[in-house]
Amino acid sequence: MQIEIFTLCDAATKDGSGKLNIFGTFNIITTKQVPIKYPPCSLAIKLRFEKTEEGNKIMKINFLDTNGKPILPAHDQTFIVRTLPEEPTANISLVVLIPQIKLKNFGEYSINIAIDDCPVGSTLFYVRKVAS
Repeated sequence: MQIEIFTLCDAATKDGSGKLNIFGTFNIITTKQVPIKYPPCSLAIKLRFEKTEEGNKIMKINFLDTNGKPILPAHDQTFIVRTLPEEPTANISLVVLIPQIKLKNFGEYSINIAIDDCPVGSTLFYVRKVAS
């Protein structure tokens, strides 16, 4: 399994053919002060699986602060990987809608992804103070 896209964004959609549309990808949030309530946003994910990896999958996403403490409840999602007979791999596009996030501190935050309880990747985002 390979992660092809794993990004925080303003919004994302997926059409019936699996096309992933990503709007406003970012990894830095600037603010004058904390805590802040960041408006709803999305996590856009595109995964590639080998034919040998077909089957039911469970994805778990964790949103963690600088100290490794959750800032949101974990997100669990199930999906099925199927390759076409003539194709060696299958792409899965997923969109995770993120509700308003309360960010208490400046610093580094991480979003971690696991498939079938196996950690497979992470992405970072930062809350930075606006320069005066």
